Amino acid sequence: MVPALRYLGSARGRARGGFPGACGPASGRLWSLCGGGRSASTSSFDIVIVGGGIVGLASARSLILRHPALSIGVLEKEKDLAIHQTGHNSGVIHSGIYYKPESLKAKLCVQGAALIYEYCNQKGISYKQCGKLIVAVEQEEIPRLQALYERGLQNGVRGLRLIQQEDIKKKEPYCRGLMAIDCPYTGIVDYRQVALSFAQDFQEAGGSVLTSFEVKDIEMAKESPSRSKDGMKYPIVIKNTKGEEIRCQYVVTCAGLYSDRISELSGCSPDPQIVPFRGDYLLLKPEKCYLVKGNIYPVPDSRFPFLGVHFTPRMDGNIWLGPNAVLAFKREGYRPFDFNARDVMDIIINSGLIKLVSQNFSYGVNEMYKACFLGATVKYLQKFIPEITISDILRGPAGVRAQALDRDGNLVEDFVFDGGVGDIGNRILHVRNAPSPAATSSIAISEMIVDEVQQRFEL
Repeated sequence: MVPALRYLGSARGRARGGFPGACGPASGRLWSLCGGGRSASTSSFDIVIVGGGIVGLASARSLILRHPALSIGVLEKEKDLAIHQTGHNSGVIHSGIYYKPESLKAKLCVQGAALIYEYCNQKGISYKQCGKLIVAVEQEEIPRLQALYERGLQNGVRGLRLIQQEDIKKKEPYCRGLMAIDCPYTGIVDYRQVALSFAQDFQEAGGSVLTSFEVKDIEMAKESPSRSKDGMKYPIVIKNTKGEEIRCQYVVTCAGLYSDRISELSGCSPDPQIVPFRGDYLLLKPEKCYLVKGNIYPVPDSRFPFLGVHFTPRMDGNIWLGPNAVLAFKREGYRPFDFNARDVMDIIINSGLIKLVSQNFSYGVNEMYKACFLGATVKYLQKFIPEITISDILRGPAGVRAQALDRDGNLVEDFVFDGGVGDIGNRILHVRNAPSPAATSSIAISEMIVDEVQQRFEL
C-alpha cells in the first residue's frame, strides 16, 4: 500500500473535503507540513511541477492562472519552500544591462524586473529601488564601461546615464571612481518572500504543494492503481525516497541544483551537467553601513558569468559584500568544507570542469585566494571605498549557484528545455538551465515555460 502523503493543502482541496493547508500571508513559518494525508485517489494531478524554488513556484502560479481547471501539484524535497538558490541570493532586482542585445536573457530580465516591481506593488511586498552604480576605478576599464552603457541602451534599460567623478560622489559619497553607469531602476527585495507569495497565489487558485517529497524515480505506470476510476488517465508515477508515490499526466521539472539528475531519471542525456559554484559574502559591520547607500558594482569581465564582488544593501539594513565564485564540493554546500563524494565525482568525471579550469586557471586561483584570505578581498573593496578596513568586515552567508556546463568546458548561458525518451518523453518538460538572473526574471520566465508546456502537451 502506498503511504499517505503529508502535504500543504489547497483552497480547491478544502472545498472538496481535503485537508487544511497553509494559505495565510507569505511567511516562512507557515510552510511546515500539515496534518493529515491524501489517499491514492486524490494523489493524482493533471500536471506536477518538481521544484519549489522561485522558478518552479512562479511557473506553477502562471500555469494554474492560465488553466484553472487543471489539477496541479508542486513537489519540494525540503520541508520548506525556496530555501536554496532562492533563499541564498543577493536579493538584487537587476535592470538587464549586462546581457547580449536581442538575447532571451536580456528581454526576460527587462520584462521580469518590471513584472517583479508590479507584483510587489500589487501584493504589498516591500522593496527598495535604491539604484546601482557600475564603477570604473581604472582607466583601462572605461572602454568596457562605455560599451556596457551602449548595451544597456540597446536592451531598453530605463534611466541609464554615464556619470563622472563629481556625480559619483553625489550618489555614493564614500565611493571613488573615474566614471560610472548610473542604473536607477535597479532595486532590492527579499526573493524568498516573493516566492512564498507565488506559492500562496498558487494554493488559493487550487494548487497543492507537497513538501518533504524528494523525487527518486519518474516512470510510466505499468498498471492502473487499484480501485481507481480513472484507469490510466494518470500514466506517470513519481516516487520519492520514502516509498510514497503520486500519479500525473504531465511533469515539469524546475530542479535547480539537481536539474541534471532529475532529468536523467526519465532517460535524458546527462548534458549539460550542473557544476556548483559557492559564493561567499562578507558583512559590513552595522556601524559602518553608512558607507554604502545603494548597489555598487565593478565593471564586469565579459569572459565570466560572474559579476564580481560588489556592495549590496539588504532589506534588513545589512550590507553584503561579495560574492566570490569558488567551486563547491557539495551541491548544497554552503560552508567551505562541505563535501559530498558523489557530487565531487560527477564534477571531475562527467562535466567539462577540467577544461574550464585549464582555460581560466589564474581567475580560479585568484578567487580561491580571496576566499581564504579576508585581507585580499578587503584590498579589492578598497578600490571602491578606501575607508573600509579589515576590522569593519565580518564573514557572512553563502549561496551556491547551479552553473550548467557542457563537456567542452563551456558555460551554458541559454535556456535549455529537454524531454525524456519513449512514451515518457511526450509527457515531461525539463527546465535544464534557467540562467541568472532567474529571480529577477522569474515571472517572465514562468510565462515562457507555460507557453512551452502548452505547446508540448497540447493543453
